[in-house]
Amino acid sequence: MSSTEAIVLAKTPRSRRRHPVAVWVSIALLGLVTFLAIFGNLIAPDATAQSILDSLLPPGSPGHLLGTDELGRDVLALTIAGASSALVGPVCVALGSMLLGILLGTVSGYLRGPIDFIIGRWTDLLFSLPLLLAAIVVAGVFGAGYWMTVLLLILLFSPSDIRIVRAGVMEQAARPFVEAAQMLSLSKTRIMFTQVLPNVSSLIITNSMLNVAFALVAFSSLSFLGVGVAPGTADWGRQLTDGRAIMIDNPAAVLIPALLIIGVASAANLVGDWLGQILTRTGRS
Repeated sequence: MSSTEAIVLAKTPRSRRRHPVAVWVSIALLGLVTFLAIFGNLIAPDATAQSILDSLLPPGSPGHLLGTDELGRDVLALTIAGASSALVGPVCVALGSMLLGILLGTVSGYLRGPIDFIIGRWTDLLFSLPLLLAAIVVAGVFGAGYWMTVLLLILLFSPSDIRIVRAGVMEQAARPFVEAAQMLSLSKTRIMFTQVLPNVSSLIITNSMLNVAFALVAFSSLSFLGVGVAPGTADWGRQLTDGRAIMIDNPAAVLIPALLIIGVASAANLVGDWLGQILTRTGRS
């Protein structure tokens, strides 16, 4: 830790360093969305039920706190049920892409040589693919679908994870403890995954949380374009598409899912950055 960082930490109240308000608000929001993603179908089992007689009710209508859309679907129920689609996919993308990043980045950063060259050219190829355009093309060839979108985003998100893990592994591979492990005749696999990899855990956790935020925005964008999920599905991105035409009659149909997308993405960024700082400080200590 540098002298400047030490002075800043010394001047910052301990309670503020450990309990930043924005982080705890973000954790609470992520916890709420996680709860809705797990139990949303039980809380709002008939979220997609249509009632033409109740179409375009404004917020505050009896029995419809956030009003209804043009098909008579309750906006609050749709939002609750859409939490599952909004969270499960991005989390799967973040975990899947980071798994590829850990495997390929660790091997590339430690072994170097031809393997590093091949993996490097593979990441360059994936970086050259525009995310939204690639998703639209794949949807046109194989058909639009939620899990097809998950697999595609895992592939397209993995290059950044590979490079981040590779950089961290290369930095750790030059440390004396790696040389000591080599002198003890430990296998390369054991050194990579039990000695080197744990020391880049802060990078892994921080980037995984960032990937959740980016994947949520990517999913919502694809759903808004009609690629991510099927029509009629409870999904925040799909709500934005369906609610554009009724913003004057019921602005909550667009504002609520839009605010949730922004809020959850920002919360994931804040929590990821906070966890990374904690792990980095702990490692330095």
